[in-house]
Amino acid sequence: MPASRCELLRWQFDLTWSLFEFHLERLSPEDFLWEPAKLCWTMHRGEDGTWVPDWADAEPDPIPVPTIGWITWHIGWWWSVTIDHARGVPPRDRTEVEWPGAGQPTIDWLRGLRADWLAVLDELTDADLDAVASLPWQNDPEMTVAHTVGWVNAELMKNAAEIGQLRLVRAAA
Repeated sequence: MPASRCELLRWQFDLTWSLFEFHLERLSPEDFLWEPAKLCWTMHRGEDGTWVPDWADAEPDPIPVPTIGWITWHIGWWWSVTIDHARGVPPRDRTEVEWPGAGQPTIDWLRGLRADWLAVLDELTDADLDAVASLPWQNDPEMTVAHTVGWVNAELMKNAAEIGQLRLVRAAA
């Protein structure tokens, strides 16, 4: 029996997560803020003690190499906003997404976002996938919820690969 579109997207997400989990399980707190190049984006403590990401509204040239800390904040940001959209609540601003810090707090945060996303996926039907998506393609009637779910899978896979590569390079150095 062929899989439904929801089942296929869920399978793809589960596969992506299992590859991500391979690296999450092996991260040490020291991995998160390791700077792989002179030009990099990372996380900094703000005056109030919260973590603040390096950021530019226009993509810089050359593009800075992100730290694992920055990538995990980035995952938390785009995923939190996507979950907000999927739940029909006002999306958080980028500055409202707080990185918990190096090590287990961030790993737990990402696993919590996974649980929140699974709750979204578990409520979707194949018919829901055909609705026009509000994120990340604002007001494009050609882009559907199915596109958003596929984008989450692709974005997570890309970020997992980046984290994995940084972890391996640091370990090899």
